[in-house]
Amino acid sequence: MGLQGVDKTWDLDSFFKGGSQSEEFKRYIEKLSQSLRAFQDMTDAFEPPETPADAGRLTALLDAFEQNSVKLQQAGAFVSCLQAQNISDQKANEHKSFMHQLVADFQSSLVTLDHKLVEIDQGVWEELLKKTGLREVSYILNERRERVAEKLSPDKEKLIGSLAVDGYHAWDDLYHIVVGKMTIPFEEKQLSVGQAENMMSHQDRTVRKTVFERINHAWEQEQDIFSSTLNHLAGFRLETYKARGWQDVLKEPLQINRMKKETLDTMWQVIIENKQPFVQFLNRKASMLGLEKLNWYDVEAPIGSAGKEYSYDEAANLIISQFSTFGRKLSAFTEKAFRDRWIEAEDRSGKRVGGFCTSFPDSGESRIFMTFSGSASNVSTLAHELGHAFHQEAMLNVRPLNRSYAMNVAETASTFAEMIVADATVNQAETKEEKLVLLEDKVQRSVAFFMNIHARFLFETRFYEERKRGIVPADRLNELMEEAQKEAFCGALDEYHPLFWASKLHFHITRVPFYNYPYTFGYLFSLGIYALALEEKNTFEEKYIALLRDTASMTVEDLAMKHLGADITKRDFWENAIKLAVQDAEAFLQMTES
Repeated sequence: MGLQGVDKTWDLDSFFKGGSQSEEFKRYIEKLSQSLRAFQDMTDAFEPPETPADAGRLTALLDAFEQNSVKLQQAGAFVSCLQAQNISDQKANEHKSFMHQLVADFQSSLVTLDHKLVEIDQGVWEELLKKTGLREVSYILNERRERVAEKLSPDKEKLIGSLAVDGYHAWDDLYHIVVGKMTIPFEEKQLSVGQAENMMSHQDRTVRKTVFERINHAWEQEQDIFSSTLNHLAGFRLETYKARGWQDVLKEPLQINRMKKETLDTMWQVIIENKQPFVQFLNRKASMLGLEKLNWYDVEAPIGSAGKEYSYDEAANLIISQFSTFGRKLSAFTEKAFRDRWIEAEDRSGKRVGGFCTSFPDSGESRIFMTFSGSASNVSTLAHELGHAFHQEAMLNVRPLNRSYAMNVAETASTFAEMIVADATVNQAETKEEKLVLLEDKVQRSVAFFMNIHARFLFETRFYEERKRGIVPADRLNELMEEAQKEAFCGALDEYHPLFWASKLHFHITRVPFYNYPYTFGYLFSLGIYALALEEKNTFEEKYIALLRDTASMTVEDLAMKHLGADITKRDFWENAIKLAVQDAEAFLQMTES
């Protein structure tokens, strides 16, 4: 029978009862604040070891580092969930501001710690890393030593972190506050931005066009504010990079994602050379919809009349069933997530736009946020976020210092989970029309990763170059965005979305710069993993979990070599990976020839 009556709202009370007014949470962050001050005293008083015999002091400091990190992440996740479920929750916004301050305090302590690690003699350092308690986190410790050597003095880095609370992260906060208050009028209702964007997959083109025009109008009304948030975020980053002597704006995002520029360049080049089947797909889809060319609001339009709508129970059981074809642990974990109310999926106004998965490491659980309206795309999003949650589950037995995996490998787990569901549903389709609809949805994701996200990357790199010379006004941002979209989509669309730079929150996120290409990396990297999974179906789950556990303790190049035997700085891996996506596009073209 499967699951029935699955609750669409999540349970946050199991962490802290009472939501944003929770007394439990108030006590938790007060205690955390005290702990962070004690950690600051520890780092200030810490004397770099002069002999390997002094390893105990460093081990104790790292233990405190890990304990505070876990609790800080727990508190931050709770606040993010409060804000997402109710954008009008002012108390949650107050908590967010306080969390920014706690994170800044913690980062200040880490700046002190990192500079003291640099002071340790190289010979002593190498011997220290052979000690129990340090050996298993040697990659992270070496990484911290190397990175801090490229930064400013401790006092200057701490100042940057302190000023960032009101001069950097505040712009991110402002963006979310303004978007949260925006409403889109439609059929005597006021839709949230998230609800309105879900309408882009509506069957009726008139509805899509109307909602798109109204969304655009809403963004136009606020574009001066959003151009300010974007310009000031970029300005803060560029001034920081300039002070550190960093010339390349991609230096920080590449460092964060633990990957080489060579890998990124090779990936994009292979994608650019393999776009033609996806251009043909867009042209064919236009023809099927009775259009000469698709407009931006047609890209996600369903084809035919078999655009199946799923109930939430159907979606849950479908995902669990398909995950079980890959591995017992993944499907059992997913069933637990549904039963224990880890997911907020209710379609209602007042919610944040988009979807995410966040970890509560102090409780050993995750929470998933999205707005479920019954489309195949919603089912994919749900599978995607459950993939993130499974990744976090796989890391629970790993030391906290070895859990901080980057966005590119995080997107690997999520898109891998998405692929399992998409592939299985296509193969199990009962009619040609149903198969075509599911295949179209699958190819649509490739279009998103190879074209939409490529446009974001082109826009952002070009915007940063212009921002170095001064403020880039909204009109110019529109031009840059449309130029990037035309190039990335190879001119396949008739009308584009110049205000996409305002509507996509990823451009306004402060925690990770260039919040775009890691999605494409994760998608293609997971295609390579998926090809192996198909070959080793009954035994691959344990290998996959082993790969996930290593995602935060080595570079992506070393990860690929260790677990896949692949050199991802070379074309071969990417060419083999993209073949699977190209095959889907060609299958769609073949099925729709008539």
